[in-house]
Parts: sequence; C-alpha cells; structure tokens
Amino acid sequence: MTIKRSFPQTRRNFLAGLAAVSAAPALAQNVNSAATTEVERDLSQSVRRNISSFRALDWQPYFDHLKNGAILVDTTSRALHYWGEDGATYRLYPSSVPLSEDLTRRGRTSVVQKVEGPGWRPTPNMLKRNPDWPAYIPPGPDNPLGTHALYLSWQYYRIHGTHDTRKIGRRSSNGCIGLYNEHIAELFAMATVGTQVLLI
Repeated sequence: MTIKRSFPQTRRNFLAGLAAVSAAPALAQNVNSAATTEVERDLSQSVRRNISSFRALDWQPYFDHLKNGAILVDTTSRALHYWGEDGATYRLYPSSVPLSEDLTRRGRTSVVQKVEGPGWRPTPNMLKRNPDWPAYIPPGPDNPLGTHALYLSWQYYRIHGTHDTRKIGRRSSNGCIGLYNEHIAELFAMATVGTQVLLI
C-alpha cells in the first residue's frame, strides 16, 4: 500500500482554513457586538467605581480635639483617615463603603470594642433579604469581617478587614466600612476604645 502525500494541497487547505478561522471572531464579534459592548461597559464602570481619593486632610475641620485619636470616613471619596492623639501620626487608607444610601449611616460615633479574629452574624434585616445565609460565620478565610474589627457605638456597624480585596474602593458593603486586612491590622494597633469616629 502506497500513501500519497500532497504537501502543497495540504498547505493550501491549512492556509484557507486558517483564514476562515481567523475571520470567525470578527464575524462573531459583529453578531454579538451588543454583548461585547456590555462587558466592556461593565469593566469600565467597575474601574471607575473602584477609586479612592488619596488627598490628605487636616483634622481641625472635623474634630475639636485628638484625645484617643480620630477616624474620619469619607464615603464619597471612599477613604478612611486616622489621626493619632499625638497629632503627628496620620494614616490614609482606601476603603469600601455601603452599597446604597439607605445602608449608609453618617454622623459621630466611637470605637467601643476591638476584636482580633472576629466572628460574624448577619443582622436580622440581612437575613430577611438573604434567608439562605448562615446565622454565624466563625473567624477564618470565609469571614466577611476579615482579621480585625473595630466595633462602633452604633449597633451592627464596624470598621473591619476583608478577605475579598475586590471590595476595597467600591460601594460594596451592607453598612460597614471595610479595609484591606493589612490596613485594619495597622489601624487596630493604633486606635483605642474611645477613639472618636466621624462618617461623612
């Protein structure tokens, strides 16, 4: 049995096939242009929304004193500012903020408790909106509070870390203020029970 090879024919077929395949994405793109545009629009909106303002601020317009330090959370610029009691210590962190206006609380509060390795319980309203959520998540990589939490005098409100770093710089929380785990650990070490907090 003799096998006849025809390289020129095979090469021509290969090149013709390659041309057809390379044209296919262009045709598919035209057919699915609405879907492609939608994905591109979503990505650009995500990038625009994932921005924090890193403009340093002075504490005097917001606080009368720095006893126990001061934390300012600017929900518009998605940034958290910390001033130490000594007046020389200043930190600026990107943050996540509440998903919507109805979940956003503004005003003055203070740190009432510090917890390393916090557990998390959804609020009653969260469980109404999401009945399939667990009633409790222990400390660990699945915990939405991250590695550290500063509990505020407002019930259910905290400044905490997150294991989901995509949330930082976005409107993504159910009311709390989120930081990268390394930033909340640093803030946790500096803030004390009694640190004043202002959300604007």
